[in-house]
Amino acid sequence: MPLYEYRCEACGQSEEKLESLSAPEVHACQACGKPEGMRRQVSVAAFALTGGGWYKGAAAAPAESASPKAEAPKGGHGCAAGGCGCPLAG
Repeated sequence: MPLYEYRCEACGQSEEKLESLSAPEVHACQACGKPEGMRRQVSVAAFALTGGGWYKGAAAAPAESASPKAEAPKGGHGCAAGGCGCPLAG
C-alpha cells in the first residue's frame, strides 16, 4: 500500500496515511473540521532499482553512452544533481 501525503486547504495541517490505491483523494480535516479539506498532494515516490539486473543493461546502457555522468552535488547533500527541488540542492 502506498503512503499518501495530504494537506488541508483551510488551515494548512498536513498528514501522511498508509492507504490502498483506491483511497479517496479528499477527506475531512481533523484539525479544523473542514469537510473535504484534506487534499492528496503530489509527492516523490521512494522507488529505486539498485544492483544488477535486466533494467541495468537494458535501460541504462544507451543513456550512459550518450551523455556524460552527472556531477556529484556539492556540500555533501544527498540529492542527485539537484533534481529534487529541495532548498539544500545546489
